[in-house]
Amino acid sequence: MAQPRLRPDIDFEITPALSADFLLEGLRAAAEPTRLRLLALCARAELTVSDLMQIVGQSQPRVSRHLKLLCEAGLLVRVREGTWAYYRLAQTGPGAQLGQTLTELVPEADPLFALDAERLEAIKRGRAEAAAAYFRRNAAEWHRLRALHADPREVEGKLLSLLPPDGIGELLDIGTGTGRILDLYGPAVGHALGIDLSREMLSVARANLENRGLTNCAVRQADMYQLPLNGAAVDAAILHMVLHYAERPAEVLAEAARVLRPGGRLLVVDFAPHKELDLLKDHAHRWPGFATQEITGWCAAAGLTVSSVESLAGTPLTVSFWLAQKLPALHSPALHSPALHSIEGNPA
Repeated sequence: MAQPRLRPDIDFEITPALSADFLLEGLRAAAEPTRLRLLALCARAELTVSDLMQIVGQSQPRVSRHLKLLCEAGLLVRVREGTWAYYRLAQTGPGAQLGQTLTELVPEADPLFALDAERLEAIKRGRAEAAAAYFRRNAAEWHRLRALHADPREVEGKLLSLLPPDGIGELLDIGTGTGRILDLYGPAVGHALGIDLSREMLSVARANLENRGLTNCAVRQADMYQLPLNGAAVDAAILHMVLHYAERPAEVLAEAARVLRPGGRLLVVDFAPHKELDLLKDHAHRWPGFATQEITGWCAAAGLTVSSVESLAGTPLTVSFWLAQKLPALHSPALHSPALHSIEGNPA
């Protein structure tokens, strides 16, 4: 039987069971002092070649060569983010199983591994400081926007009640921003992936995940119109305060539906229709909220059935929650868009 094709930039994959050949290849890849150090470091955080050079004190060509061997053996995954590439321990498949076993055997008290851990903590502190500086530069504006709608704690409570994390093996957070959704769900789900186009936001999210020790969560730079996952890859997906930035919301929902497994759930959290047009003018919102008829129409076109609609009123913005499930049918209906309201709130 043909083995499934694997993509090294995707964590959520069905992979073949651990074989003797794979085991031997992985052991050979890790059986070198520097490569074992790199493996242990990438089990603790997502790191660039530059980060790893700084920690292990070796040249770029040498570190890159070691990383290439570890990736080819399936122990690490490499994900490009703009001009950078991040490395982390594989999260699923036989590479994850072997890598996790090997890193658990690393003697943390060994002076060399202990020094690596100290240097890694220094890099994490630098990331956290950069994230804090970014927040300070933007805090006033974020607080102003948050004051317009329901208390974020209420929103998060409603979100967790509509889509409980228990039983979710793979979660996708589309437009992850600072990674708050990953922070909420990470402790209870199997694996979680957050995607965002903004490198600044991803830096904040990565620092937050490291601070919480959520090694089962990762972030990636990606477009919500072209998610970096094969079809039927995740059990649940969340669009939290993201859709109002989309030029083509129907396509975002269709792409989210594509990566859901049959029976998988999508939770959309966004504003109900409103008249705060300064949000469109000054804050890059493309839509002044969404009517339930629009969301249900777009979901139906993507093969999703909306099963629950709830809301939390704010002053002046109401936050709506649409929970949808992917139909088990082999083919979804053809994509179509119901009447859309434009930036001014009139039919397009």
